[in-house]
Amino acid sequence: MSHKNKKNPEISIVIPLFDEEESLRELHERVSAVLKSMGRPAEIVFVDDGSTDNSMDVLTELHQLDPCVRVYQFRKNNGKSAALATGFSQARGEIIITMDADLQDDPDEIPGLIAKIDEGYDLVSGWKRDRRDPFIKRTTSKLFNRVTCMLTGLQMHDINCGLKAYRREVTENINVYGQLHRFLPVLAQWQGFRIGEVVVKHHPRKYGVTKFGISRFTAGFFDLITVLFITRYTRRPLHLFGTIGLLSFIFGLGISTYLTFERIFMQKYLSNRPLLFLGILTIILGVQFVSIGLLGEMITETRKEQVDYAVRKSLE
Repeated sequence: MSHKNKKNPEISIVIPLFDEEESLRELHERVSAVLKSMGRPAEIVFVDDGSTDNSMDVLTELHQLDPCVRVYQFRKNNGKSAALATGFSQARGEIIITMDADLQDDPDEIPGLIAKIDEGYDLVSGWKRDRRDPFIKRTTSKLFNRVTCMLTGLQMHDINCGLKAYRREVTENINVYGQLHRFLPVLAQWQGFRIGEVVVKHHPRKYGVTKFGISRFTAGFFDLITVLFITRYTRRPLHLFGTIGLLSFIFGLGISTYLTFERIFMQKYLSNRPLLFLGILTIILGVQFVSIGLLGEMITETRKEQVDYAVRKSLE
């Protein structure tokens, strides 16, 4: 396959994967056919997230056969966010497409995503309206999407679809870590990028088994809390912790004022009053929360971005 101009591709297809050896050859063939039909310089960037099967052997073979295939392999499984972050940093195209390696995402949808980018959108996500997944996965995903959109104000149907298109500037301005890949549209919208959505075909899994589990679903809601904090308070943590601290301090001060009034004007003893200790505790907590907020402000100003994963091998 030749997509022209390996050094300066217009389009980068980033494919994170973990134990998908059976699907890789077919996936490469189908993606290559789509890119060839488009006639625009392109590359395919595979990121092997520490696979334990023969995925890397297959990828090495594809790299040897196709000069437009580039491969990065992690030493261990670091998660999809780390794989995407590596793909984003290594991609050379001005338009970056992400898709899963299990053949459930249809490569034929790539031109539609790019057309939407050409209309002026910065990030375009697929919407698997007719989703071909088990009932429990469809149900939990729908619930997760609704809650996320309600809390973040994002107007999308399928926030977690793996098939997405990005302008390069989007991937350069979003720090993907932990498991926050689910919330890339939220983070992009927060930074002022224009978000779009297109209906895409979705297929049943052809090989292997799904990596989905209830633990991922519950972890997703904890990640949602993280995203809400990032988008609302990460630049000014004092706004959150300061508000909590101030309310706690005022509550404790109110209790202390009331007890002082009782002691002076009603001659009541305070040493055996649990309310006295509650008042002191809430005042102390208030001061501590404000201090945490101030410390957070200092960290925000001085922190340096770090990555916690290592690439074992790269095939350029």
